[in-house]
Amino acid sequence: MVDVITTLIVIILIVIILSQSIKVVREYERVVIFRMGRLFGAKGPGIFMIIPIIDSTVKVDLRVITIDVPKQTIITRDNVSVDVDAVIYYRVVAPTNAITNVENYRIATSMLAQTTLRDILGQIELDDLLSKREELNKKLQAALDEATDPWGIKITAVTIRDVSLPESMMRAIAKQAEAERERRSRIILADGEFQASQKMMEAAELYQKVPIAMKLRELQTLAEIAREKNLIVVTSGAPGGDVSNIAGLTGAFSEAKSKAEHK
Repeated sequence: MVDVITTLIVIILIVIILSQSIKVVREYERVVIFRMGRLFGAKGPGIFMIIPIIDSTVKVDLRVITIDVPKQTIITRDNVSVDVDAVIYYRVVAPTNAITNVENYRIATSMLAQTTLRDILGQIELDDLLSKREELNKKLQAALDEATDPWGIKITAVTIRDVSLPESMMRAIAKQAEAERERRSRIILADGEFQASQKMMEAAELYQKVPIAMKLRELQTLAEIAREKNLIVVTSGAPGGDVSNIAGLTGAFSEAKSKAEHK
């Protein structure tokens, strides 16, 4: 009877030891093992064994982790107070460093993201903060990646999500945008007047070189006025000298116009 009880106790102890020795981790996890307090290494994924009581383990998730950085009040380089929040994406690439080099890599990365956001954005002006988001995201990512590299952390992306401006600054920006649009409209109008004056100067030079063209233009204008049929038009010129020319030109113009209408 005693032998049976002893055998059962031994079997139970073996089952307990095996249950504590056999470990299984998922594909996206790693287990950092400490043996007698000293770093032994990282295991996983899959099944492995440890020595109970002697070995202690810490599980690390290798998936991408998201940090929602709360709003930070930042004073820009041109002394404008703004509230900025961002999102940080990172993952653990060296589990042993993440456990041994920093007490809590999640909290440390979150605190570092907040201070880095204030430090870098405080060195730029408001216009750059509003217009150069992509460049600032890359700059923040590089700074955070360099700082967290000894912790075994890889910063995969940084995104500035929102920039909140004071009400007075929003009104000032709106006035500035309105003034800029007014300036552009005046420039466009002046440029149109300049181009029109150039065309008129070219036309005047052409009329000066070919005087008959001026007379044809005059006759065309008279023909357009005559369509109303309720006006009397008196043209300038010598009574006898230009009458024949005017009649000939008028006849030619009318004939050409009638041909064009028939076509």
